[in-house]
Amino acid sequence: MALEENGYAIVSNIYSDREISQMLSCIENVNQTGNSFLKTKELFAIRQLIKKIPALTKMVFNKKLTELISYLSESNYFLTKAIYFDKPKASNWFVGYHKDISISVDKKETVESYKNWTLKKGQNGVQPPIKILQDTITIRIHLDDTDENNGALKVIPTSHLIRFVIKKFV
Repeated sequence: MALEENGYAIVSNIYSDREISQMLSCIENVNQTGNSFLKTKELFAIRQLIKKIPALTKMVFNKKLTELISYLSESNYFLTKAIYFDKPKASNWFVGYHKDISISVDKKETVESYKNWTLKKGQNGVQPPIKILQDTITIRIHLDDTDENNGALKVIPTSHLIRFVIKKFV
């Protein structure tokens, strides 16, 4: 399977055009005030997406996506982070190669092996133990016409197999 071999897989047709339109409409029509919403001429982003727009839950987790997640995960799953980005082509910026190694949590607590706590726009984040990261599935959903030639993300095949050391720079 491509996911296990490369560390990622591209799956098409999870959402119909109608479902995508409904999600975009839901996002466009929400009250966009508060610190979870970032809106400038170059970017529109929403942190804590499902918490801020709960109506998206059923739309995002449609039958096809839940079947895919159930196929990929033997255990019960739960959402740890949902962020929405709308970056116009002219506003793209460079992001160096990195691994996303933080998860969002409800509150900060002292728990062994959880480190490098952050607080962004009222949301706590933490780097969990490697076992948690190994059991994490990241799903990136594109609501626009994106492919390997114009996408906003480049994944290095097999990079998930490389052991890494997490250092905090002070």
